[in-house]
Amino acid sequence: MASKQFNPTRMELTRLKKKLVTAIKGHRLLKDKRDELMRQFLDLVRENMELRKKVEAEIKDANRNFVLAKASMSEEELQTAMMSPKQEVYLDLKAKNVMSVDIPVYDYKTRTADANDIFNYGFAFTSSDLDGAVQSLSDALPDMLRLAQIEKSCQLMASEIEKTRRRVNALEHVIIPETQEGIRYITMKLDENERSTQVRLMKVKDMMLEEAHDYSGRDERMHELDEE
Repeated sequence: MASKQFNPTRMELTRLKKKLVTAIKGHRLLKDKRDELMRQFLDLVRENMELRKKVEAEIKDANRNFVLAKASMSEEELQTAMMSPKQEVYLDLKAKNVMSVDIPVYDYKTRTADANDIFNYGFAFTSSDLDGAVQSLSDALPDMLRLAQIEKSCQLMASEIEKTRRRVNALEHVIIPETQEGIRYITMKLDENERSTQVRLMKVKDMMLEEAHDYSGRDERMHELDEE
């Protein structure tokens, strides 16, 4: 396979050795990145599970209070009380880079700083259960935003982990072995060429020595003939 992919030249051998060094270094860095991403991902997953249980409990509590309020108030009174929200929420979306992954950071602020400024109706004609439902939803808002942030972060990090894992596997099982095989092939071919060159040089040397010996023998015979 290597003979079809690589030219057996010293320039190609040098290029492959540099490529191998880079691939090994990249493989090590990507493995470290994958491991760190996995660690942070698992931390987020654990936080996500705990926060989801908390948010579900808060929403369940709010729904229960709404049911109780609806049982003690008429439909018209309930709709009138909830018709015009008093508080406003402004969401600020930012991003934080974690191991080359831009995860979202949700921040919010309300129109007024008073946390109790959420009731847009008079308390004289409404049920206390409605107050509890509105308060429960207000308390659940920060946790809901945090949960949305964590779940989106988990999705993005899971995608990055999968891409990093594929790159690590490609380097470990394809690129590095192929490069090592190419280096072995080129080294073997260069060694063979060097041995062949040495053999040819030795043969040329033997032929030159033999030719020189023949010339020397002819000169001696001609010298003997001249003396006769």
